[in-house]
Amino acid sequence: MNRRTFNEELVSSLPILPAEREALLPLARTEGPAFPKGLIARGLLTPEALRKAYESACGIPSFRRDAADVRQVPPDLLPLPFLRARMIVPVDLTDGTLIVAMADPLDMDGREAVAKATGRRVEVQVGTDEEIREAIEKVYGEGSSSMERLVEQVGEEGEERTGDERVERLIGAASEAPIIRLVNYILARGIERGASDIHLEPYEKTLRVRYRIDGILEDVESPPKRLQTAMISRIKIMARLNIAESRLPQDGRVKLRIGGKEIDFRVSTVPTLFGESVVIRILDQSSVPLNLERLGFPPVTLSRFRQMMAVPHGMILVTGPTGSGKTTTLYGTLQEIRSEARKIITIEDPVEYQIPGVNQIQVKPQIGLTFASGLRSIVRQDPDVILVGEIRDRETAEIAIHSALTGHLVLSTLHTNDAAGAITRLMEMGVEEYLLPSSLIGVLAQRLVRTVCEKCSAPREISPAYREEILRETGFAAEGDLRTGKGCEACGGTGYRGRMGIFELLPVDGEIKDLILARADSGAIRERAVARGMALLREDGWDKTRRGITTIEEVLRVTSGG
Repeated sequence: MNRRTFNEELVSSLPILPAEREALLPLARTEGPAFPKGLIARGLLTPEALRKAYESACGIPSFRRDAADVRQVPPDLLPLPFLRARMIVPVDLTDGTLIVAMADPLDMDGREAVAKATGRRVEVQVGTDEEIREAIEKVYGEGSSSMERLVEQVGEEGEERTGDERVERLIGAASEAPIIRLVNYILARGIERGASDIHLEPYEKTLRVRYRIDGILEDVESPPKRLQTAMISRIKIMARLNIAESRLPQDGRVKLRIGGKEIDFRVSTVPTLFGESVVIRILDQSSVPLNLERLGFPPVTLSRFRQMMAVPHGMILVTGPTGSGKTTTLYGTLQEIRSEARKIITIEDPVEYQIPGVNQIQVKPQIGLTFASGLRSIVRQDPDVILVGEIRDRETAEIAIHSALTGHLVLSTLHTNDAAGAITRLMEMGVEEYLLPSSLIGVLAQRLVRTVCEKCSAPREISPAYREEILRETGFAAEGDLRTGKGCEACGGTGYRGRMGIFELLPVDGEIKDLILARADSGAIRERAVARGMALLREDGWDKTRRGITTIEEVLRVTSGG
């Protein structure tokens, strides 16, 4: 059974309303392997129900044996990082047949990689994520993992404290050497794996740790629930937050030297039903490409964007959802245009990276320093270039536009799906349409796609049926140097390593200005821009797919609905 058919059958089996089922079907067809995990995250499906669905729909036997009883396969047969990333555990090896248990038995690339690496016929069983992870660590993780060894050192002193206990007890628990080592281990491992964020999520009986790697959240080994309060208190102490306050959200920063370099961490806590949830953003400036050439711009798009940057006054917008690389693009733009002859001021929430020669302001709503109030003050500082982290309301939009009209180059972001949508979004905020043609230079929409791992990249063949389906649904002819990552130690078995932007650039010129004045909708603006040569996000994605940079699934994942 192929992935799409399985996902559709999964939707049909859910006890939900017909309208909800209709809404899920498009996601079932485009999200691929992420779809069942999304259902679990939404609470619509349990891991055990997913296992039974694989059993009944695909005829795949279940992996239910205790991890301690699994017959150990030679440890050098498959690399441990590959097993962890692909969620595969070898179960038995007899007569040239390797039996493996998989959390995703429809992962054909994973199965093929196992067969090629071992030279054996592969048979598959299905298990839950938790079962596979436990079996990998207990049987193939050299007995006990680094996490387990650190947890053993904590002992019972790290038991969870109640909210009524004194602050001194919290400080004491958080200051224990094993707790400090455990928190440092989680941070260091996140940096080692190239994570952008570390999530610590408390549930009734567990504390879940996840890393966001190349835009995708991945479960990793987690400490026991009893250490939750001590660990979160340690993180709050590091970020200089109030550890006695667990009822309100808090934000802080901490700078640590890890692996020979200084790295900033931004810490955010929010109270949840079972304790404080913590997200740690890793701000490693050395890993951020602030050079526009390295972001993945097509040559023609980059040339046009640079022409816009050269305009002395006006506004350039960068649009896309959270995590689409908008801030990185704006920082790269500032790197190119900054000079001794220009004064550049930014107002951001938060200031993620420090740029030499640029005056950067952090908004502080609690004392009245908002985007709008800060922008008013910035204009009186005689700047040449102003960067506004995000336009969120009419007041900020109007001040930014008036700044663009009065001789400043203004750069900012908006949360819209495409370039044309930014124009109609401004009008929906209440900006008068006659102000936009005079102030707006252009709009850049973008997304980030994962790139195929260079170490394990291999030619990819797709079936005629899949080729025809892609052409019918997207208009994309699946041809060219199509590649796929087979999974290796360098990419952690995912087949992807790193990310690159795909872009859509809308210049606001004569015909587009006429449409704005006529209050045309985003569809009409987009249609006219395409007729004048604008390449859509998906077209740039297809171009990168043809050149073997990314995959069909990645382009569909980030552009569906956009």
